[in-house]
Formats: sequence, structure tokens, C-alpha cells
Amino acid sequence: MPDTYSGTVVPLITPLDEHGTVDEQSVARLLDHVRSEVSGLMPALTSGEGWKLDARQWQDIVTYTVKHADGLPVLAGIQLPDTAAVIDRARTAAEIGADAVVVTTPFGADVTQDQIVAHYRAIRAALDIPIFLYNEEALSGNRIEFDTLLWICEIPGIVGIKESSGDAAFTRKMAEAGTGIPVFEGWENLLVDARGIQGFIGPLANLEPALCNAMLVDPTPDRQAEINTVCERYGVFRDDWYRWVKKELHQRGVISSPTTHEEATAA
Repeated sequence: MPDTYSGTVVPLITPLDEHGTVDEQSVARLLDHVRSEVSGLMPALTSGEGWKLDARQWQDIVTYTVKHADGLPVLAGIQLPDTAAVIDRARTAAEIGADAVVVTTPFGADVTQDQIVAHYRAIRAALDIPIFLYNEEALSGNRIEFDTLLWICEIPGIVGIKESSGDAAFTRKMAEAGTGIPVFEGWENLLVDARGIQGFIGPLANLEPALCNAMLVDPTPDRQAEINTVCERYGVFRDDWYRWVKKELHQRGVISSPTTHEEATAA
């Protein structure tokens, strides 16, 4: 595991066959497709339909990612509603060989900031695997406030923040806070405004990781316009972006099937 994370980390889609089984060979081809341009692999997060995967699917995508990582760090996404479930799955991630886990807040609009801090403290108390914070609202129904993030960053073993609040000013403020914890922008369309970040984590990295890296190196309005155009072309800004990313990867011959979790379940 690196001392600190930076650059483009790819939140991997989860290649499924029509029966809903994770396709190991497609996972291996996907990793080969992005390997030279990314600094880390993040299976089973939102772009990987992580909140929909059953325990076997989740374990398979994390296992295959670790197996074919070839030296790249693996940060396993965990999208479960409560602390006990997260701890149980994080323990499995550690046993598989993941380098860190990526964890949202507990689910629910009524979750308090104190409960959010207690959530991350409990995970760290239960096991030693490093934690990547995932600050979002669409799935959990809540978000981490600025002062709360600062408190959480003081917990030993926090190694990064996927900052997907959708507020570039908030992201900049967090990146400039001097915590020593690297901050990653989670939205392609906000990269030009998210000054001071250490990297990017978003679905476009499955398709065009080199373009993502170029944007990090040279975050100009023209480059942002190029990013936005490419995201529109591939459906990255749609509500079901993972479906369209899978379709494009399938058309390119990277994955064997564009099947989503819903389609496999319905079959």
C-alpha cells in the first residue's frame, strides 16, 4: 500500500454475465485496460453497483480485483446501511487482501454528525484495515459536515476522502484544510473548480483514465469542456451511468457482457 494516495483511482464497474455471476476474465481485461493510467482500484463502490451486489457478488469482485491487481492497491467499496454490517464486510475485505476499505456514512436522513463520527471510530476499533471516507448523499441520505470531516481525519488509519458532495467550494475547503489526508474529487464536471485536490475517483476512469490524468495535470476550462463532452457521449452524467459505461466497455471488447445487476436479477 502506498504511503499516500494520489492521481486517478478507478471505481470499477462490476462485470456480470446474464446470470448475475461476476465474470473473472472480464475483470482481468478491465484491469489491463486501465492499469497503466491509474494509481488504485476501487471495486464494489457505486459505479460497481456496490449497494446492489449480494454477498457472493461482492466477495467475487473484490477477490478477482485483488487477484489481478498486479501491484496496484485495492480499495474495497462497502455500501451497507449500518456499522455492524460494514465491520463484518470490512473484515472479509481484509481477509481477501484488500489494502483499504471505502466506507459511506450509516444510511438514513436522521443520522447525526456524532453518529457518523462514532461509525468510523467503531470500524477502526474493530479492525486494523485503513479507511477511505466516501462523502456522498445520494445513497446514505446524509453527508459529512466540514467540522465532522476534520474530526474524522484525526482517527488513525484514515487514508483518503472521496469527496462527492457535489459542492466544489466544499471540496476545495477540505483539500486546503491541512489534514494530511488526500482529497479526491468524485464528480467529473467539477474537476476544474476543485483546486487543491490530490486526485480523482469517478466512473469515466473505467473508459478514459488517461484523459482523467490529463485533467488533473492541466485543469483548464478547455480540458474541462473536453471531459464534459466525453461524459455526455458515454452517458456518464445519466442517473444510471454504470449501465452506459458497461455498454461502452462491452462495445470495445473489454467486458463480455453489458449486463447490469437489475437485468441479471430479472432474467
